[in-house]
Amino acid sequence: MSVYDDARAAYAALGIDTEAAFKRLDEIAVSLHCWQGDDVQGFENSAAVDGGLAVTGNYPGRARNAEELRADFEQALKLIPGKKRLNLHAIYAETNGKKVGRNEITPEHFSAWMDWAAEKNLGLDFNPSNFSHPMMDNGLTLSSPKKEVRDFWVEHGIACRKIAEAFGKRLNNTCVTNHWAPDGFKDTPFDRLAARERLADSLDRIFAEKIDPKYNLDAVECKLFGIGAESCTVGSHEFYMGYALKNQKLLCLDAGHFHPTEVISDKLSSCLMFFDEVLLHVSRGVRWDSDHVVTLTDELKAIAEEVVRHNYDKRVHIGLDYFDASINRIAAWVIGARNMFKALLIAMLEPAAQMRAAEESGDFTARLVWMEEAKSLPFAAVWDEYCRRAGVPVGAAWLDEVKAYEKNVLSKR
Repeated sequence: MSVYDDARAAYAALGIDTEAAFKRLDEIAVSLHCWQGDDVQGFENSAAVDGGLAVTGNYPGRARNAEELRADFEQALKLIPGKKRLNLHAIYAETNGKKVGRNEITPEHFSAWMDWAAEKNLGLDFNPSNFSHPMMDNGLTLSSPKKEVRDFWVEHGIACRKIAEAFGKRLNNTCVTNHWAPDGFKDTPFDRLAARERLADSLDRIFAEKIDPKYNLDAVECKLFGIGAESCTVGSHEFYMGYALKNQKLLCLDAGHFHPTEVISDKLSSCLMFFDEVLLHVSRGVRWDSDHVVTLTDELKAIAEEVVRHNYDKRVHIGLDYFDASINRIAAWVIGARNMFKALLIAMLEPAAQMRAAEESGDFTARLVWMEEAKSLPFAAVWDEYCRRAGVPVGAAWLDEVKAYEKNVLSKR
């Protein structure tokens, strides 16, 4: 018998079907973020990263254009099992050297991305880029007191929804468009309400035109604070939860956008009692919203457990969101994505029937015992088999391919 056969038998003894877990995992897509490949630079070359964003490091080989970024992403895809998507920001438009305002971008500027995604059988997700731009007014975009500033960013949001709709139609695959603005105040404002009223009005204008949800779903993302917005973030959790409920939008929960003692795993069941669907930005904050590479932490496993235990597979859209320039960027993609799939598989292999029965009977001792026993079940052998069947390297063998790509491609940039 193989190591996998032994593991499969051990799980079967607990009533857990590893083959069924493989099939279920194959149906859950993880959207990988393009901005890990180039440190959130995009192709405008207009301004340094700002809006509360900070990228640490200067590892050699950053993608400098769309061709390099797509090639790097293709290399990452070869090393990650499971169903993948690509998440794009508006600053990754290809304008053939022409200066095009963010409020003037069209689906044409993403035609190469759509052709490539169709060839690779990938779904595309999208984001307006409300940062790193001269039209940011003292850290404000959609909530600026200046009408011309608000109008610019409203036009940008409308343009992005048109692009997302085109993604959905071209690929016959629903695009999730996430709307996040870094608007906030470094010091305590006198009037928080006025800024939030302006933000709500701007969002209403962006969403005024109805788009078939078959092609595009809109999400709104909250944040606790950002660099330069330490005292007040206009788009707070309460603001966007209320706005999303009232206007039937998806709520985006980012793992790094809350107080360090808050976790989004605990918010999922509450939110999904009232929302049809939510979007997750899976990240890893260290002391603040630092967007560290996703590792197999207890919180990552808890997020996956909530998705799996309550059958939220079709109601939760999973996207990754981090950027680290201190390590090989392709390795960062691979580490985070593989860990996300690992966490989901671990959740699918837990002795759920035993834990549920213990909890429902009030036997909290048995519940704790099973939760602890689950941690030492032979998950690694099942994960290795999943990778083997997907045709990707098992264990750390994928690092050899990344190192070879670094030597042959990245080092020559």
